[in-house]
Amino acid sequence: MKSSHDILCIGSVLWDIIGRAPAHMRQGSDVAGRITRLPGGVAMNIAMTLSRFGMRPALLTSIGRDAEGEELLQACKELGTGTDYVYLSDDLPTDSYMAVEGANGLIAAIADAHSLEAAGDKILRPLMDGTLGSDDTPYDGYIALDGNLTQRLLENIAVSPAFAKADLRVAPASPGKAERLVPFLNHTRATLYVNLEEAGLLCQQEFDSSHDAAEALLSRGAKRALVTDGGKDCSDGTADGILSQTPPEVLVTRVTGAGDTFMAAHIAAEKTGASREDALSRALQSAAIYVSGGNP
Repeated sequence: MKSSHDILCIGSVLWDIIGRAPAHMRQGSDVAGRITRLPGGVAMNIAMTLSRFGMRPALLTSIGRDAEGEELLQACKELGTGTDYVYLSDDLPTDSYMAVEGANGLIAAIADAHSLEAAGDKILRPLMDGTLGSDDTPYDGYIALDGNLTQRLLENIAVSPAFAKADLRVAPASPGKAERLVPFLNHTRATLYVNLEEAGLLCQQEFDSSHDAAEALLSRGAKRALVTDGGKDCSDGTADGILSQTPPEVLVTRVTGAGDTFMAAHIAAEKTGASREDALSRALQSAAIYVSGGNP
Protein backbone atom coordinates (compact mmCIF):
# COMPACT_ATOMS: atom_id res chain seq x y z
CA MET A 1 0.00 0.00 0.00
CA LYS A 2 1.40 3.40 -0.99
CA SER A 3 2.00 5.72 1.95
CA SER A 4 -0.04 8.93 2.04
CA HIS A 5 3.09 10.97 2.85
CA ASP A 6 6.85 11.01 2.45
CA ILE A 7 7.78 13.51 5.19
CA LEU A 8 6.32 14.55 8.54
CA CYS A 9 6.30 18.24 9.46
CA ILE A 10 6.11 18.70 13.23
CA GLY A 11 5.49 22.08 14.83
CA SER A 12 3.49 25.24 14.34
CA VAL A 13 0.57 25.48 11.94
CA LEU A 14 -1.38 28.70 12.36
CA TRP A 15 -2.76 31.78 10.67
CA ASP A 16 -0.14 34.24 9.44
CA ILE A 17 -1.41 37.82 9.55
CA ILE A 18 1.18 39.89 7.69
CA GLY A 19 1.13 43.64 7.08
CA ARG A 20 3.45 44.77 4.25
CA ALA A 21 4.26 48.30 3.12
CA PRO A 22 6.53 49.47 0.27
CA ALA A 23 8.02 52.23 2.45
CA HIS A 24 10.93 52.08 4.88
CA MET A 25 9.48 51.86 8.38
CA ARG A 26 10.56 52.50 11.95
CA GLN A 27 8.94 52.40 15.37
CA GLY A 28 5.71 54.38 15.27
CA SER A 29 5.36 54.38 11.45
CA ASP A 30 1.80 54.62 10.14
CA VAL A 31 1.75 53.92 6.40
CA ALA A 32 -0.45 52.48 3.69
CA GLY A 33 0.09 48.84 2.72
CA ARG A 34 -1.54 45.44 2.43
CA ILE A 35 -2.62 43.04 5.17
CA THR A 36 -3.00 39.36 4.33
CA ARG A 37 -4.06 36.26 6.25
CA LEU A 38 -2.60 32.99 5.05
CA PRO A 39 -1.84 29.56 6.54
CA GLY A 40 1.59 29.77 8.16
CA GLY A 41 3.81 28.65 10.97
CA VAL A 42 7.24 27.07 10.51
CA ALA A 43 5.96 23.52 9.99
CA MET A 44 3.24 24.71 7.61
CA ASN A 45 5.57 26.94 5.59
CA ILE A 46 7.95 24.02 5.15
CA ALA A 47 5.10 21.66 4.25
CA MET A 48 3.62 24.03 1.66
CA THR A 49 6.96 24.43 -0.07
CA LEU A 50 7.61 20.68 0.01
CA SER A 51 4.23 20.16 -1.63
CA ARG A 52 5.12 22.59 -4.42
CA PHE A 53 8.26 20.53 -5.04
CA GLY A 54 6.24 17.36 -5.47
CA MET A 55 6.62 15.88 -1.98
CA ARG A 56 3.70 14.70 0.15
CA PRO A 57 3.99 16.24 3.63
CA ALA A 58 1.83 15.30 6.61
CA LEU A 59 1.39 17.62 9.58
CA LEU A 60 1.78 16.83 13.27
CA THR A 61 0.53 19.85 15.18
CA SER A 62 -2.31 21.20 17.31
CA ILE A 63 -5.28 23.05 15.82
CA GLY A 64 -8.33 24.20 17.77
CA ARG A 65 -11.84 22.95 17.17
CA ASP A 66 -12.97 26.52 16.51
CA ALA A 67 -14.06 28.42 13.41
CA GLU A 68 -10.48 29.53 12.69
CA GLY A 69 -9.30 25.95 13.08
CA GLU A 70 -11.88 24.49 10.73
CA GLU A 71 -10.98 27.07 8.12
CA LEU A 72 -7.26 26.42 8.61
CA LEU A 73 -7.66 22.64 8.24
CA GLN A 74 -9.49 23.11 4.96
CA ALA A 75 -6.83 25.50 3.72
CA CYS A 76 -4.10 23.00 4.64
CA LYS A 77 -5.79 20.27 2.62
CA GLU A 78 -6.22 22.56 -0.39
CA LEU A 79 -2.50 23.38 -0.24
CA GLY A 80 -1.52 19.71 -0.44
CA THR A 81 -0.58 19.08 3.19
CA GLY A 82 -1.92 16.02 4.98
CA THR A 83 -3.98 16.61 8.13
CA ASP A 84 -4.89 13.04 9.13
CA TYR A 85 -2.55 13.11 12.14
CA VAL A 86 -3.29 16.62 13.44
CA TYR A 87 -4.27 16.83 17.12
CA LEU A 88 -7.60 18.66 17.32
CA SER A 89 -8.12 20.38 20.66
CA ASP A 90 -11.51 21.10 22.20
CA ASP A 91 -10.17 23.59 24.74
CA LEU A 92 -7.21 25.28 23.00
CA PRO A 93 -7.70 28.01 20.38
CA THR A 94 -6.02 27.98 16.97
CA ASP A 95 -2.64 29.74 17.08
CA SER A 96 -1.67 32.83 15.09
CA TYR A 97 1.32 34.96 14.07
CA MET A 98 1.34 38.68 13.31
CA ALA A 99 4.14 40.56 11.56
CA VAL A 100 4.79 43.96 10.03
CA GLU A 101 7.24 44.26 7.14
CA GLY A 102 8.54 47.34 5.34
CA ALA A 103 10.94 47.91 2.48
CA ASN A 104 13.71 47.64 5.07
CA GLY A 105 12.63 44.16 6.19
CA LEU A 106 10.84 42.80 9.24
CA ILE A 107 9.84 45.59 11.64
CA ALA A 108 8.17 43.55 14.38
CA ALA A 109 6.39 40.24 14.90
CA ILE A 110 4.45 38.40 17.59
CA ALA A 111 3.99 34.62 17.54
CA ASP A 112 1.08 33.28 19.59
CA ALA A 113 1.89 29.57 19.60
CA HIS A 114 0.71 28.93 23.13
CA SER A 115 -1.77 26.24 22.10
CA LEU A 116 0.94 24.21 20.41
CA GLU A 117 3.07 24.42 23.54
CA ALA A 118 0.10 23.55 25.78
CA ALA A 119 -0.79 20.50 23.66
CA GLY A 120 2.68 19.12 24.35
CA ASP A 121 3.36 15.50 23.47
CA LYS A 122 -0.25 14.92 22.38
CA ILE A 123 0.79 16.02 18.89
CA LEU A 124 3.32 13.15 18.79
CA ARG A 125 0.88 10.33 19.57
CA PRO A 126 0.91 8.90 16.01
CA LEU A 127 4.68 8.36 16.38
CA MET A 128 4.24 6.63 19.74
CA ASP A 129 1.06 4.54 19.48
CA GLY A 130 1.96 2.48 16.41
CA THR A 131 0.01 4.57 13.89
CA LEU A 132 3.24 5.83 12.31
CA GLY A 133 5.77 4.31 14.69
CA SER A 134 6.61 3.50 18.28
CA ASP A 135 9.59 2.99 20.57
CA ASP A 136 9.92 -0.58 19.28
CA THR A 137 9.32 0.25 15.61
CA PRO A 138 10.68 3.78 15.10
CA TYR A 139 9.58 5.94 12.17
CA ASP A 140 12.43 5.80 9.63
CA GLY A 141 11.53 8.57 7.16
CA TYR A 142 12.13 12.31 6.90
CA ILE A 143 10.95 14.55 9.73
CA ALA A 144 11.04 18.36 9.62
CA LEU A 145 10.92 19.62 13.21
CA ASP A 146 10.56 23.23 14.35
CA GLY A 147 11.54 24.93 17.58
CA ASN A 148 8.06 26.13 18.52
CA LEU A 149 7.74 23.05 20.73
CA THR A 150 8.63 23.41 24.39
CA GLN A 151 12.20 22.91 25.60
CA ARG A 152 11.12 19.83 27.53
CA LEU A 153 9.40 18.24 24.55
CA LEU A 154 12.37 18.90 22.26
CA GLU A 155 14.67 17.34 24.86
CA ASN A 156 12.43 14.27 24.99
CA ILE A 157 12.39 13.97 21.19
CA ALA A 158 16.19 14.15 21.09
CA VAL A 159 16.51 11.01 23.25
CA SER A 160 13.29 9.19 22.30
CA PRO A 161 13.69 5.72 20.71
CA ALA A 162 10.68 6.57 18.52
CA PHE A 163 12.86 9.11 16.65
CA ALA A 164 16.06 7.07 16.62
CA LYS A 165 15.85 6.07 12.94
CA ALA A 166 14.36 9.24 11.47
CA ASP A 167 16.21 11.66 9.19
CA LEU A 168 15.65 14.71 11.42
CA ARG A 169 15.78 18.18 9.86
CA VAL A 170 15.57 20.74 12.65
CA ALA A 171 15.07 24.51 12.61
CA PRO A 172 14.38 27.11 15.32
CA ALA A 173 11.17 29.08 14.98
CA SER A 174 13.08 32.32 15.64
CA PRO A 175 16.34 33.51 17.19
CA GLY A 176 14.52 33.75 20.51
CA LYS A 177 13.95 30.00 20.47
CA ALA A 178 17.28 28.93 18.99
CA GLU A 179 18.69 27.68 22.27
CA ARG A 180 15.87 25.14 22.47
CA LEU A 181 17.79 23.18 19.84
CA VAL A 182 20.81 22.52 22.06
CA PRO A 183 19.71 18.86 22.64
CA PHE A 184 20.18 18.22 18.90
CA LEU A 185 23.80 19.39 18.82
CA ASN A 186 24.92 15.87 19.69
CA HIS A 187 22.17 13.99 17.88
CA THR A 188 23.54 11.45 15.41
CA ARG A 189 20.71 11.87 12.87
CA ALA A 190 19.89 15.59 13.07
CA THR A 191 20.60 18.29 10.50
CA LEU A 192 20.35 21.85 11.86
CA TYR A 193 19.08 24.75 9.72
CA VAL A 194 19.95 28.08 11.36
CA ASN A 195 20.82 31.65 10.45
CA LEU A 196 23.97 33.41 11.63
CA GLU A 197 22.31 34.90 14.71
CA GLU A 198 20.80 31.57 15.74
CA ALA A 199 24.14 29.82 15.30
CA GLY A 200 25.70 32.42 17.56
CA LEU A 201 23.10 31.79 20.25
CA LEU A 202 23.64 28.03 20.07
CA CYS A 203 27.42 28.45 20.33
CA GLN A 204 27.27 31.44 22.71
CA GLN A 205 29.55 33.56 20.52
CA GLU A 206 29.34 35.93 17.55
CA PHE A 207 30.38 34.96 14.02
CA ASP A 208 31.54 37.00 11.03
CA SER A 209 30.59 34.39 8.45
CA SER A 210 28.38 31.34 7.92
CA HIS A 211 31.54 29.26 7.36
CA ASP A 212 32.83 30.10 10.83
CA ALA A 213 29.41 29.41 12.35
CA ALA A 214 29.09 26.02 10.63
CA GLU A 215 32.60 25.11 11.78
CA ALA A 216 31.76 26.01 15.38
CA LEU A 217 28.52 24.02 15.34
CA LEU A 218 30.38 20.97 14.05
CA SER A 219 33.00 21.37 16.77
CA ARG A 220 30.21 21.37 19.34
CA GLY A 221 29.01 17.99 18.11
CA ALA A 222 26.52 18.76 15.35
CA LYS A 223 26.34 16.04 12.71
CA ARG A 224 25.44 18.60 10.05
CA ALA A 225 24.62 22.30 10.04
CA LEU A 226 23.36 24.64 7.32
CA VAL A 227 23.88 28.30 8.19
CA THR A 228 22.33 31.17 6.23
CA ASP A 229 23.28 34.84 6.42
CA GLY A 230 20.73 36.80 4.36
CA GLY A 231 22.27 37.81 1.05
CA LYS A 232 25.76 36.74 2.12
CA ASP A 233 27.40 33.32 1.86
CA CYS A 234 25.49 30.28 3.09
CA SER A 235 27.37 27.23 4.37
CA ASP A 236 26.66 23.50 4.64
CA GLY A 237 28.93 21.87 7.19
CA THR A 238 29.50 18.13 7.64
CA ALA A 239 32.36 15.86 8.67
CA ASP A 240 33.36 15.85 4.98
CA GLY A 241 33.98 19.60 5.00
CA ILE A 242 32.22 22.94 4.72
CA LEU A 243 30.63 24.00 1.44
CA SER A 244 29.78 27.69 0.96
CA GLN A 245 27.78 29.45 -1.76
CA THR A 246 26.50 32.98 -2.34
CA PRO A 247 22.76 33.43 -2.94
CA PRO A 248 21.52 35.18 -6.12
CA GLU A 249 21.08 38.94 -5.84
CA VAL A 250 17.40 39.90 -5.86
CA LEU A 251 15.13 42.76 -4.83
CA VAL A 252 13.77 41.78 -1.41
CA THR A 253 10.00 42.27 -1.10
CA ARG A 254 9.30 39.91 1.83
CA VAL A 255 11.28 38.03 4.46
CA THR A 256 8.81 36.10 6.63
CA GLY A 257 9.08 32.42 5.65
CA ALA A 258 12.34 32.71 3.70
CA GLY A 259 14.25 30.37 5.99
CA ASP A 260 11.45 27.81 5.87
CA THR A 261 11.49 27.96 2.07
CA PHE A 262 15.25 27.42 2.03
CA MET A 263 14.96 24.40 4.31
CA ALA A 264 12.11 22.81 2.36
CA ALA A 265 13.83 23.31 -0.99
CA HIS A 266 17.01 21.75 0.38
CA ILE A 267 15.19 18.69 1.74
CA ALA A 268 13.29 18.22 -1.53
CA ALA A 269 16.49 18.47 -3.56
CA GLU A 270 18.29 15.90 -1.43
CA LYS A 271 15.35 13.51 -1.57
CA THR A 272 15.70 13.46 -5.37
CA GLY A 273 19.36 12.50 -4.98
CA ALA A 274 20.97 15.90 -5.55
CA SER A 275 24.59 16.34 -4.46
CA ARG A 276 25.42 18.62 -1.53
CA GLU A 277 26.49 21.34 -3.96
CA ASP A 278 23.38 21.09 -6.14
CA ALA A 279 21.03 20.87 -3.15
CA LEU A 280 22.50 24.02 -1.62
CA SER A 281 22.31 25.85 -4.94
CA ARG A 282 18.66 24.88 -5.47
CA ALA A 283 17.73 25.91 -1.93
CA LEU A 284 19.38 29.33 -2.31
CA GLN A 285 17.71 29.86 -5.67
CA SER A 286 14.29 28.96 -4.23
CA ALA A 287 14.76 31.27 -1.26
CA ALA A 288 15.81 34.10 -3.59
CA ILE A 289 12.69 33.63 -5.72
CA TYR A 290 10.57 33.65 -2.55
CA VAL A 291 12.00 36.84 -1.03
CA SER A 292 11.63 38.62 -4.38
CA GLY A 293 7.90 37.89 -4.29
CA GLY A 294 7.65 34.77 -6.44
CA ASN A 295 6.67 31.17 -5.68
CA PRO A 296 9.58 28.72 -5.98
